[in-house]
Formats: sequence, structure tokens, C-alpha cells
Amino acid sequence: MASKDLAMGMTFLTQTVTGILANVVLLFHYFSLCFTGYRLRPTDLIAEHLTIANTVIMLSKGVSQTVQAFGVKYFSQITRCTVLLYVYRVARGVSVSTTCLLSVFQTVKISPMSSRWKQLKAKLPKHIGLSVFLCWSLNMLVNCIFPFYSINKYSSKNTTKIKYFRYCSSGFPDKITEALYAAFVLFPEVSCSGIMIWSSSSMIFILHRHKQQVQHIRRTNVSHKSSPESRATQSVLVLVCSFVCFYTLSSCFYASVVNFSIPSWWLLNTSALISTCFPAVSPFVLMSCNSTASRLWFKFSGFVRRR
Repeated sequence: MASKDLAMGMTFLTQTVTGILANVVLLFHYFSLCFTGYRLRPTDLIAEHLTIANTVIMLSKGVSQTVQAFGVKYFSQITRCTVLLYVYRVARGVSVSTTCLLSVFQTVKISPMSSRWKQLKAKLPKHIGLSVFLCWSLNMLVNCIFPFYSINKYSSKNTTKIKYFRYCSSGFPDKITEALYAAFVLFPEVSCSGIMIWSSSSMIFILHRHKQQVQHIRRTNVSHKSSPESRATQSVLVLVCSFVCFYTLSSCFYASVVNFSIPSWWLLNTSALISTCFPAVSPFVLMSCNSTASRLWFKFSGFVRRR
């Protein structure tokens, strides 16, 4: 194995193991709350499903690309290019939509009662469960078309152009079908990204205005600690900013990959690495405003180091 392949394999391995463990620890925290009879808040419910989606991404995409980076051909062509990619696409879509839902919910939650969100502020928490269910259902339905366009390298009939992605190949009957499929897949992600940018801007504006309103109170108060709601909002802002940065980079690299019939080694691996950055980073952002989950992670990491 070449040194560059070994280095890339170790990078994938570190990212995958860290991401899986962090998401599993966070999931254990949420499940333990459910088993103890604690009623999850709407933000906890959204974050729980976001963590589930990110765990699935790391298990499907992360493990697959790590194994392949070391040159181990464990998965068959059909498994790699249909089943795992379908699971990854569904989980990625749920991760995008739940992050968008979390940012919108937090924006409505911190908005003042005198705002135009007054009625939505009272109704939205009741529909969070249905919204999360729709996120999973719609993404499973939308991505059903994906496996049909993942074909074997040697089955090049009825396709105008075959694109080879090192371990998989894909083709489309014509340019129009290819363009429609790309738009069909990218439109939800682009729309959610736009909504998240808007909601983030709204949260920043609301927090800034609130800070100005209570500035005279803080001057006379000894404690300058921010409220739990403010810390949670800042955590959501960091999460959304991380999402926008990583997924924008991922989309740019993916667009570069599909422009080449045979993409280069570094382009394929960099694109694969960036595509799993957000699922690996997001649990740490969610833990930052959850002291119980943070303590659980530190205890677990300390146990691993002792072992």
C-alpha cells in the first residue's frame, strides 16, 4: 500500500471512529432520558433524530470509505453502489432537513411574543413529531430513484456517458435526465440551506436586539452569565454555520467530481472526507450546551484512554 493511501486511510479511520463514538454517546444520552420517563423537549427530539441520521451516515459512508481507503474490497458492487449509497442519501437528506427544522424552531422559539410568529410559536411544538416523521418519509421516497442510476461499470448500454468514481460508476440515458436528476436531488438541500441562512440571520438579529434591551440590567448585575436559552441558541447557530460551511464545500467538491469522467485520487478522497465532516462534528456542538451529555462523553473518552 502506498504511503498516501495509508495516510488517507488513517485519516478516514480517525474521523469515522470519533464520529461514530460521539454520536453513539449522544444517542445513549437521549435514549436514557426516554427510558427514565423524561419527556423530551422539541429541540431534544429534533436533535435526537439528527444524531440518528448522522450515525447512519458515519456507518454507511464513513465505514465504507474507510474500508475502501485501505484497499479492502469487502462490499460487493451492488452493496456499494445501491444499498449503501441509498442509505447514505436518505440519512444525508434527513440530516439536512432536521438541521433546518432545528434552526427554524429555535428562531421561532426565541422570537418575542409581540412578533408575527406569535401564533406559530404556540402551534409549532405540537407538530415537531409529525415534521420529523415527514423528514424521514419524504427522503426515503425521494431517494428511491437513486439506486436505479447506480449501474455496474461494465453495463454501459443505453447511457450517453459513464462516470467512474473509483469504486462505483453511474450513467444516465441522456443529458436531460441527468440534469433533472441533479436538480431533483439538489433542490431540497439548496432550499434548506437558504432557509437556514435566513433563520440564522434572524436569530442573530433577535439576540442582538435582546442584548441591547437588557444591557442596562446587566450593568447592575454581578453575574454576566448568559441564559440557558441564549446558550442553546448560540449552539444552534454554531451547528447551522458548521452545516453551511461543510455542505457547501461538499457540494462544490461533488460538482467538481461529476465534471470528470475519471476524477483524480485527491479529488475523490477530499470530497469523501468533507462529506462526513458535519456528521462527525455536530455531536460535539450539541454536547456543548448539554452538560450531562458532555460529562458522559468525557467519562467515556477517559475510560477508552485507560483501556
